[in-house]
Amino acid sequence: MESEADMLPPSKLSPAPPDVICLSHLRWHFVFQRPQHLMTRCARNRRVFFFEEPVFHAGIRPRLNITASGGVTVVVPELPDDLDDTERVEAQRRLLDELIERQRITDYLLWYYTPMAIGFTDHLCASAIVYDCMDELSAFHGAPPILTEREAALLERATLVLTGGQSLYEAKRHRHANIHPFPSSVDAAHFGQARQITVDPPDQQPLPHPRLGFFGVIDERMDLPLIAGVAAARPDWQLVMLGPVVKIDPASLPSYSNVHYLGSKSYSELPSYVAGWDVALLPFARNDATRYISPTKTPEYMAAGKPVVSTSIRDVVRPYGRQGLVRIADDVDTFVAACEAAMAEDSAARIRHADAFLQRTSWDQTWMRIHALVEQALGQSEGDAHTAPASLTAG
Repeated sequence: MESEADMLPPSKLSPAPPDVICLSHLRWHFVFQRPQHLMTRCARNRRVFFFEEPVFHAGIRPRLNITASGGVTVVVPELPDDLDDTERVEAQRRLLDELIERQRITDYLLWYYTPMAIGFTDHLCASAIVYDCMDELSAFHGAPPILTEREAALLERATLVLTGGQSLYEAKRHRHANIHPFPSSVDAAHFGQARQITVDPPDQQPLPHPRLGFFGVIDERMDLPLIAGVAAARPDWQLVMLGPVVKIDPASLPSYSNVHYLGSKSYSELPSYVAGWDVALLPFARNDATRYISPTKTPEYMAAGKPVVSTSIRDVVRPYGRQGLVRIADDVDTFVAACEAAMAEDSAARIRHADAFLQRTSWDQTWMRIHALVEQALGQSEGDAHTAPASLTAG
């Protein structure tokens, strides 16, 4: 399937920087998070092809759906639904080779978010290989058993490894010689809009105050008993939950008259919703899936000017909890007390404290640091047999 993005001109920069082929388990148009922040910045001076996991349809031939978004070329393989696992891998291999030929990609680096993509990219010769390990995917519900093996292979091939937080770095640092932590960052100006917004979105406007809100994916990482307990303990509080429900039964969500599931919202809409909250929440369960998470929404809530209450997620406790930027509580009674304290505090002092912290981080600064490491990796890779300037190998 061709589109206006089907034949993009090669970069006109001289010398042209390598293109980026980004292999992702997350969809570009799902939730705007780390891959989107980094790849949109990466695309400012090089071509970026965001190659997603396949979607399946009955009775079709394998094909590519190619569109443009935010300067990034989004590539979605579309496969027939009757292929077995081996056939799916081979179909993705052929489609990726087709993309490389069609777009005249002759020099590129591979940027992995999912180790599973090694299965159909191990024949490629890239100028460098980056593994941005933003989560411990093997701990997630439904993770394929082979994922651990694939990650080991990716770590063996990678030129540069990044982690989405300090805890994940500490767990992986012994496995690669060139690994660096890059915790969640923030577009402070975007979320700072919430401080001036006074008009509620229509679906939030009828809800009385106080409002306690969360935005993000609602999945196995949520502490549903905690949410239910808070809703039951304080029926006068309105709990606003924004985001898609994924990998869990919607029927398992707490069902109270003061818990409101308003669905997915675009990145551009989020400041308008957060503006109307009295407290921003990080009600994560403490389980295998959350052991190494570094929630991007922590600094985003702070940039919006809201007090934050979180469960004791390690990368929230360090640094936010220890620096008094976020209140930490794990059971219903202490969580309710923390929310009450948050609503009673001096907001001006809290915002000054938060802003001083946020001045030290931004997605632009994060990308500049990552870009420097990528350039070093490209330089180190020159002449290395397995990461030589790219050309498709036979077979």
